[in-house]
Amino acid sequence: MERGDWQVEKQKLIRIFDKQAVRYDNHREDAQQTRWRRQLIGCAKGEVLELAVGTGANFPFYPPSIQLTAADFSGAMLEKARQAAARYRINSTFICSDIEELSFPEHSFDTIVSTLSFCSYVRPLPVLQRLSRWCRPGGQILLMEHGTSTNPALSLALRALNPLLYRIYGCHHTRDILGLVRESGLTINKVESHWQGMVHLIWASPQK
Repeated sequence: MERGDWQVEKQKLIRIFDKQAVRYDNHREDAQQTRWRRQLIGCAKGEVLELAVGTGANFPFYPPSIQLTAADFSGAMLEKARQAAARYRINSTFICSDIEELSFPEHSFDTIVSTLSFCSYVRPLPVLQRLSRWCRPGGQILLMEHGTSTNPALSLALRALNPLLYRIYGCHHTRDILGLVRESGLTINKVESHWQGMVHLIWASPQK
């Protein structure tokens, strides 16, 4: 994709997520999804970067001692996240930026978190590789991401529906999440897969 086309696509995505901010904020996940977030986010420690923070769905599950830097390209989402951070008394800083254009010094964070965001990036592999550089040696990268299913029939259906789902929700349903993480060079320490292989909880370490 040419850079001009990429920027146009980004602006479309921002508009999609701006419009969805209120719905995301009011959305109540089922008990299973809440359990996954608690299980993953409870492992965060130290200085934390959360990508595509949305409206702050992870905030109830962070340990109280963390220092959070939260980024999102949707200003409407970030405003909801700021309100949530105040509600949960999280020591936080917010950055309104496209994740694919963010820049931090190497080894800036003890923990990097992404939940349900790699479905939307135009170039997900370089983002994963940058996370490895931004994470400190001995740090951790915590991911809860969705993609294609290991069920052949369901995978086929997702491929057929993907163009429509992307136009409506701004996310792809056909990405091989585990394949991308492995290709990025991250070390996978633990993984759990759910919902017929569509959702993955991944505890990873930066590339050595």
